[in-house]
Amino acid sequence: MAEGALHHESSLQQIAGQFHPPERIAGIQSLGSGNVNDTFLVRLDGEGDPPAFVMQRLNTTVFARPELVMGNLLTLGRHVQRRLASPPPELAGRRWEVPRVLAARGEAGHWVEHEGQFWRSISYIGAATTTDVIRDASHAREIGYGLGMFHHLISDLPAGELADTLEGFHVTPAYLSRYDAVLSGRSVDGASEPRLQQALEHVERRRVGVDVLEAACARGELQRRPIHGDPKINNVMIDESNGQAVGLIDLDTVKPGLIHYDIGDCLRSCCNAAGEETLDLASVRFDLSLCRSILDGYLAIGRSFLTDADLRYLPDCIRLIPFELGLRFLTDHLEGDIYFRTERPEHNLDRALVQFALTESIESQWDAISDLVQTSISACSVRS
Repeated sequence: MAEGALHHESSLQQIAGQFHPPERIAGIQSLGSGNVNDTFLVRLDGEGDPPAFVMQRLNTTVFARPELVMGNLLTLGRHVQRRLASPPPELAGRRWEVPRVLAARGEAGHWVEHEGQFWRSISYIGAATTTDVIRDASHAREIGYGLGMFHHLISDLPAGELADTLEGFHVTPAYLSRYDAVLSGRSVDGASEPRLQQALEHVERRRVGVDVLEAACARGELQRRPIHGDPKINNVMIDESNGQAVGLIDLDTVKPGLIHYDIGDCLRSCCNAAGEETLDLASVRFDLSLCRSILDGYLAIGRSFLTDADLRYLPDCIRLIPFELGLRFLTDHLEGDIYFRTERPEHNLDRALVQFALTESIESQWDAISDLVQTSISACSVRS
């Protein structure tokens, strides 16, 4: 094993030992494929609870005030645990878990700092997994149910009790302003950079309407409330035995926001079977049947707390959020890949073009999507 790898493993052991007795630590392995934080599964031997826990290095470049992130996690955890003490009828016969922040050993509190880095541990949801691609309609419905149940359990948590840990997050007009500022500092040769030119032209054609959700909020039609912030497909845990959704993970982005950010992001990540890392743009397509299944699962619960105005703006979030993410990938590419983790040159440009292709697919099916949303709302209203 290389010297660097040995040092890395030794550091991980040392950090894990600040959360659980070192003699119980049986192994540490990388977990997940997130673009921001480093995540590890720590397995424990011997008697005691838990048998494993999740250990994460929080990216303090993204989360400049990690103590606020931790405060939100603790607030959310306490609230959901109170709600689960008297489970809602929609959870009858089902399990639901919320990742709990685990205290560090001694007087360290709920996180530790090691060599200038911020680490914390979170409970591990066992006998459940995540995937990057929807398997079938039943899986899609459970993804929708999972997000709906998450929103239902926090629907009565006052947004004022959560810190805004990522100001401007999901505010598309702000991302567009940032993009303009970055772009103004460089020139683009369309002949030598045709893919970049393609991305730039995509943005130029869609400037009008990027404020659709924020403008509705400013008019008082939509209200900010607690949201997950990043409910993509691989953040929904699925029970290995029965295929049911059992919880959402990666809660660092929990904050006040518009619920449409979550719904749009969930549909964006789930309804493109090619995935956001594909290099085959021709394969990128927004799948209407998956969208219908996800909305059916979500609205079966969400109809109880969504307003008529919330429902009216559902089609807009389906179109806006893929464009927004593509804009963020493109801006990061122009800035030199300082936000999202990359594995190769032009990785963020590749990602941007996928999201823009998905946006175009949504636009080409706009009437069908609008009809589908209305049908799902009507069907849910009849069932309730």
